[in-house]
Amino acid sequence: MHLSSRARCLASAALLAVWVAAPAAAEEADAPNTVSTLTVEGKGLGLETRASGSRLELTPLETPASIEVISGEQIRQRGDRLLTDAITRATGITSTAAPGNGGTALASRGFSGQGSVMLLRDGIRLYVGAGTITFPFDTWTVDRIEVLRGPASVLYGEGAIGGAVNVISRRPEAMPRFDAQVGAGSRDTWRAAVGGGMPINDRMAFRVDAAYDRSDGYVDRGRSESLAISGAVELRATDDLTFTLSHDYGDNKPMAYFGTPLINGRLDERNARRNFNVADYRMKFTDNWTQLRAEYAPTDTVTVRNVLYRSKTDRNYYNVEAYAFQPASNMVRRSDYIAIGHDQEQWGDRADITLKHELGGWSNQLVVGGEVNKIDFTHSSNTPFGGTSLVDPFNPVPGLFVVTVPFINRYNTDTDTYALFVEDRLEISDQVALVGGLRYDNADFERRDLITNATFGNVFKDLTGRIGLVWTPSDTLSIYGQYGTGTDPLGSLITSNTQQASFDNATARQFEVGVKQVFWGGRGQWTLAAYDIVKKNLLSRDPLNPTVTQQIGARSSQGVEAAVTAELGSGWTVDANVALLDADFDDFDELVAGALVSREGKTPPGVPEKTANLWVSWDATSALRASAGVRYVGRRYVDNANTITLPSYTVVDADVRWQVNDSLAAHVSVRNLTKETYAVTGGAAQWLLGAPRSFEVRLTARY
Repeated sequence: MHLSSRARCLASAALLAVWVAAPAAAEEADAPNTVSTLTVEGKGLGLETRASGSRLELTPLETPASIEVISGEQIRQRGDRLLTDAITRATGITSTAAPGNGGTALASRGFSGQGSVMLLRDGIRLYVGAGTITFPFDTWTVDRIEVLRGPASVLYGEGAIGGAVNVISRRPEAMPRFDAQVGAGSRDTWRAAVGGGMPINDRMAFRVDAAYDRSDGYVDRGRSESLAISGAVELRATDDLTFTLSHDYGDNKPMAYFGTPLINGRLDERNARRNFNVADYRMKFTDNWTQLRAEYAPTDTVTVRNVLYRSKTDRNYYNVEAYAFQPASNMVRRSDYIAIGHDQEQWGDRADITLKHELGGWSNQLVVGGEVNKIDFTHSSNTPFGGTSLVDPFNPVPGLFVVTVPFINRYNTDTDTYALFVEDRLEISDQVALVGGLRYDNADFERRDLITNATFGNVFKDLTGRIGLVWTPSDTLSIYGQYGTGTDPLGSLITSNTQQASFDNATARQFEVGVKQVFWGGRGQWTLAAYDIVKKNLLSRDPLNPTVTQQIGARSSQGVEAAVTAELGSGWTVDANVALLDADFDDFDELVAGALVSREGKTPPGVPEKTANLWVSWDATSALRASAGVRYVGRRYVDNANTITLPSYTVVDADVRWQVNDSLAAHVSVRNLTKETYAVTGGAAQWLLGAPRSFEVRLTARY
C-alpha cells in the first residue's frame, strides 16, 4: 500500500468516525453532564475505567489511543485460565505462543513477538530475556487486563511498537471478601483456587490469592502443573500517604510439547496428538515479583508516587525441539537436543509527580518522572546444540536426552537503564483536549562471554513521543487523532548478540484516528480506529554488497479495528470485535542460496491480517445463563517469501452457568466445541497445535 493509499485509508476512517458519531453527538448534546456505566456484570470495553494508556490516569474516552479493558470478572466467567486465552479475546490481539518464548508472545497491528508487544505487571515493564517471558500466566490473581494497541514506547520504553498489555493484580479492598473455585475436566485436568482479604483495622488491609492447576495435556506425556500466588498488604499511614507491599510467585511446569511434524508438507491426523519430545524432558519456570508502592497526595492538585520493585526468574529447558519428516526413510528426524537455563534478576525504581493546575486560563494536568533499572542475566546451555535421532512418525519411541556438549554458563549480561518522561493534558475548551508526552531512554548494555571472557556492548539512546487531540462533543462520546513514535530492539535488549548490539534500535511512527462512545444510557459501548505504522531501521542486506548487513530495512502496517459491547434486552448481551490490516515489507532483502532476494510487498511471518472475536450471553432466568464465544484468526505466513502458510482457524467455546444461590455458582464449559484442529504457531516442518475439544465442570463461591 503506497503512501497515498495509506492517507486515503486514514482520511476515510476519520470521515466515517465523524459521520457515525455526529448523530449521536447531536442527540446527546442536551443530555445532562453525567457519565454512565455498564450495568452488565463483567462486561464492557472499559471506556470509563482509568487505564494504562496514560500516566495521567485518564479513561480511554479521554485518551487519544486504542485502549481496551478486560475485567477479571469477565475473564473468570468465560473460563479463561491462561492469560494468553484472555488477552487474545481483545481486538486484533493474537497468540504467537511457543515454549521457547515462555508461552506468552503476542501479535498486534502487524507486529509480533516479545520485542514488539510488551507485557507489563501492574504497570511495570518485564524485561525480555532471550526472547522469553514466563510470568504472569494464570488469571485467578488478575483484577483486570488493559490492552494498549499501537506504539507504547513513550510510556514504557523500547519494545512496544505493536502494543502493550498491562496485567493488574488483585489488591486489598475496603470490605471483607472471599473467593474460591474448584474444577475438573477432560484429560484429568484439575483446578483449585482460593483468595480473600479484609481490613485489619481502619488503616490496614490485606489480600492473598492462590491457584493450582494440573493436567495430563492434549498430547502424549503432556502433563503440566502450575502454582500461582499473589499477596498484598496496604497501609494508609496518614490520610495523605499510602504504602502497598505486594509479592507474586509463579511456579510453572507447562506441557513440554514443541509441535507436530508435518508428513510430506501436510498435517496428518494420525500423529496430531503425539509428543515427539524425549522421555526425560524438563521445562520449569519459577518467577518472583516484589513491589513496594508509595503514594502521597498532600492536596487535591498534587500527587507523588514511587514504586520500588524486584523480579527474579529461573528457567530450565531440557528438550529435543526440532522434528522433520524424512520421505526417503519414512521416519521423523529429531534434532536440537537443547538444554538452556536462564537466571535473570531485575531491580528498579520509578517515581513521578502529577500536578493539576491552570495554564493560561485552561485546566492542565502534568506528570513528570523517571525510572531506573538494573538487569542481570546469565545464560547457560549446551551450545552448539547437537544430537539427532530417528523415530516412527506415528508411534515415536521417546528415548532419552543426548548429551554431546556440556551444559555450562555461557554468557552474562549487565544492563543499566534510566528514563525520563513527561506527559501533559491541556483542556483547550470544555470539549477539546490536547494530550502529549515525551520519553528519553538510555540503556547501557554489556555482554561477557564466560568461556573466553570477551566482552562487547553498546549504549542505546532513544527519544519517543506522542501528541493527540481529543474532541468530546458529549460526556459519552470522543473522537481523536494521534501521532506517535516508538522503538523496538533488534532482538531482546538484555541478550543482544554481537551484530544486534552494534546497531541502534529500530524506530517507528504511527498515525491513528478513532471514535469511542458509550450509548443506550450506559448499556453499550463501541470503538472504531484506523492506523498507519511504519517501522524502519531493520537489519537488511546491502543491495550493492549482499554480504554486508545494514540497518536499512523497513516494514509497515495499516488497518482498521472495531469493537462493540452491548446489553440488547431480554437477557441478551453481546461482545464483538474485528480487526483488518495490511502488513508488508517495504524495504527488505535477504540472501537465499547466495543470491540477494527482495521481500518487498511480502507479509511478515506470524501476522494474521484478519481476526475477529464474538461472545454472546443469554440470561434465560435470574439463575441460568448460557454463553458462547467464537474466535477467528486468519491465515499467517511462516516465511518471509510467503511460500508456506498456516491455515486460518475458528474456535468455538460455550458455557452454561447456574447460580445456585447468592454465593455459589456452577459452570459447565466446553472448549473448542467443533473439534477444530489448528496451528497456533509453526514452521516449514512442524506445527504447534492448539487444544482439541475439552469439557470442564467448576464451582465458584463468593462471600
